[in-house]
Amino acid sequence: MKPFPMVIFLCLSAAIVQADEILQPDKIGSGALLDSSLIYSLKNRPTPQCHASTIVETESGLVAAWFGGKYEKNADVGIWLSRNTGKGWGKPFKVASGAEGEAREYPCWNPVLFKSGGLVETDGGNPLILFYKVGPSPSRWWGVMMSSYDGGITWQNRKKLGKDPKIGHLLGPVKNKPIQLKDGSILCGSSSEHNGWRVHFERTRDLGKTWEVVGPVHSGKVFGAIQPSILEYRDGKMQILCRSRQGVITQSWSEDGGQSWGPMTATNLPNPNAGTDAVSLMDGRQLLVYNHTTRSSRPAGREMLNVAVSKDGKKWNPVMTLERESGEFSYPAVIQGSDGKIHITYTYLRRSIKHVIVDADKL
Repeated sequence: MKPFPMVIFLCLSAAIVQADEILQPDKIGSGALLDSSLIYSLKNRPTPQCHASTIVETESGLVAAWFGGKYEKNADVGIWLSRNTGKGWGKPFKVASGAEGEAREYPCWNPVLFKSGGLVETDGGNPLILFYKVGPSPSRWWGVMMSSYDGGITWQNRKKLGKDPKIGHLLGPVKNKPIQLKDGSILCGSSSEHNGWRVHFERTRDLGKTWEVVGPVHSGKVFGAIQPSILEYRDGKMQILCRSRQGVITQSWSEDGGQSWGPMTATNLPNPNAGTDAVSLMDGRQLLVYNHTTRSSRPAGREMLNVAVSKDGKKWNPVMTLERESGEFSYPAVIQGSDGKIHITYTYLRRSIKHVIVDADKL
């Protein structure tokens, strides 16, 4: 096996030192943490396990989704959803399974909720879209999407996204939310695992009827990177932050609206081969939710979940610890609501989904 580039070792060394200096989790009401609660209780779980949440704001409130079943990869794993219209999270209900339209039942994976800001379907309305994956494994799954016109109560128009010669099955956003560009098109950060871990982008101008693929943007030989989050800057530049196999969060930059991307490089932040998510804040800062650990640090792996902010996407400042104890706290999703509050959901011990509210002004 080829040795990792020296830059990775340097980043890892710095990251391990920083992990020892991270503070203990914040308490509700102190600092920026406004609320932290489970979407459903551990004693009344709809499924034995759950993972990979997503969250979106709609006209009627917040909607969250995740995949759940007996265990990841089991054929009974479907997409579950809960709504919060201002009176707390409602009872979760199953909205999709891998048995719909298939010859056999397959597990579902990685839902992503997205509310378009301007595109309207031909039958009227501005739908809430649910993207998710179906298939036996990440190297053999395919993308599916559905639409809702009532804030996530009912769903319709389920369809596969199709294929593209560059990457095989279209997946839409592979884990993290898309962004809507100035021309109204939706740009999805995606990735594939059937030919090494490689990042690409899928863009639609007509709510998923047709797709354009950009990339893959790297070979996967130096960095095995997947699951990008897309950030936007006021000077027009765009950045992605990705999960990697090399112990660091990786990045790539675009200066032409996402049509082309620079080389995949290492950031100075650690990554224990776990999903992250990021969002561009209204005040111009960037916010990242991630595990500030490596597989060998203490805490290790997915035992600690953190928030960092940056003004330029190059220097990141860890500002909050959400979890720090034995267990798994992982796969965050983050948005900023219309009121400026930050909403984060993440896997809690694989047994529930936790929802956290943060005051952006106090970070």
